[in-house]
Amino acid sequence: MFDDLSEIDAAAVVRCARTLLRRPLLRADGPDGELLTLVYRHRAPLQDLFARVLGYRLVVERRFARLHKTGPGPDDSRGVPGMSPRGYAYVALTLAVLTGIGRQVLLSRLVSDVRAAAVEAGVEVVDDVVDRRALTAALRHLVSLGVLHETEGTVDVQAEALITVDTDLLGRLLTGPVAEATSPEQLVALAARPGPRGVEHAVRRRLVEDPVVLYADLPSEQADWLRRNQRKESALLEASFGLLTECRAEGVLVADPEDYLTDLYFPGTSTAARIALLALPELLESEPRPDGRHAVDVRVLREVCGRLVEDYPAAWSKQFTDDLDRLVEEVLELLRRMGLAVLSDDGWLVNAAAHRWVPVPDGDPERDRETERPAPVVESWSLFDEESA
Repeated sequence: MFDDLSEIDAAAVVRCARTLLRRPLLRADGPDGELLTLVYRHRAPLQDLFARVLGYRLVVERRFARLHKTGPGPDDSRGVPGMSPRGYAYVALTLAVLTGIGRQVLLSRLVSDVRAAAVEAGVEVVDDVVDRRALTAALRHLVSLGVLHETEGTVDVQAEALITVDTDLLGRLLTGPVAEATSPEQLVALAARPGPRGVEHAVRRRLVEDPVVLYADLPSEQADWLRRNQRKESALLEASFGLLTECRAEGVLVADPEDYLTDLYFPGTSTAARIALLALPELLESEPRPDGRHAVDVRVLREVCGRLVEDYPAAWSKQFTDDLDRLVEEVLELLRRMGLAVLSDDGWLVNAAAHRWVPVPDGDPERDRETERPAPVVESWSLFDEESA
């Protein structure tokens, strides 16, 4: 794929591709914006790379670059941190209102128009703290994307401000085929449809976007294709995006050795992440099912969490130690978002990939004491011995 490029240019293309995977909307005044010049310089090979490997469309301009990814489909494990479902609804309604509002608008008018659009769409609007918080979160998210600029004042639905709209970015923000969809469910399905190469693009997108891809979760034709092309795909992903793959009988795990493309770290430093890690050995004790997953008894997990909290009370955040049920929910949700657990009709199931993170003690203290040897006795010497002799 990089045969026509020098080693330096090929490395630059891979660096830019990794940046665009992490920042699908790359702006000069946003995170990693210093790389926009490099992306613009290598826009042709980058566009070819994304089109051929993943079936993604890349638009590169002087002020921004937009990688049009596929939608996640029914998977709700990824999203904007802290954004509620009502906040997402307000994001969609705000985008609809902005298409006909002009380049500048007062915040009060924008809020009024968004709420009017909500009523028209059949969304109940109650002017309370929860509603204002959701609308503020939606507007701040659009500010962080660069679609809205706080020209005078700040985004707060209870205050006045002058807002400038970046119409160029606004037109590039949506990736789903809104004009083709007749319902929200159809829009989600259309946005997640595979690329031009069908199975090939669909599987590669899963490998690049998800940390764990299990054969049991793939349609049969996709699972068969991935089994046949494991080695070739591993080499392709490493050459194109610097990703490393681990292939097992149950599926494929894709990791970034630099952790740049990781949006969720595990193991992590939070209370839920550390307790989830320590609880894995007992969660994996049950006999695996034919698909390699282990059934999880939530009562057992609660006992494990309670024991860890009781044994090491000073190690955890007090908000979790005071609410054990919330801690269990946070642990299960973290494992789900990591692709290590799934909630099925039979209850919670932990994937076989979780064995990779089972903690192992650094050493056996008893064995270490048995193998200790006395330190050798070193005769005294002096820097001046040789000269004195």
